[in-house]
Amino acid sequence: MSDDNQIEVPPSFLAVYADARQRLSEPIGIVRARYELCEDLATLLVEQAQRLHHVAVPSEDEILHRCRDGLLTAESGVSAVEATWIVRRLAELLNWRCPTFEDA
Repeated sequence: MSDDNQIEVPPSFLAVYADARQRLSEPIGIVRARYELCEDLATLLVEQAQRLHHVAVPSEDEILHRCRDGLLTAESGVSAVEATWIVRRLAELLNWRCPTFEDA
């Protein structure tokens, strides 16, 4: 069975699903689907983060922490490691310094 999907999952996201020996804990199809979801969420959060930065919350660090806190809720549909990846990707998209997260 060939894998004709054109989406390349970046190493940073593969690491979310890799064990110490770099083996994936889920089939590549699932990892790819989760990557697409997480990338979409990061992209969708760009506008909201920019709006918060210009209107309500001046600190980039605080905005990123708030986004992660929201993603850590059960209702978000993402795991804790995915939430951290999403916020790191969001910081990258915004060209902001990503804070360190104590539990990540």
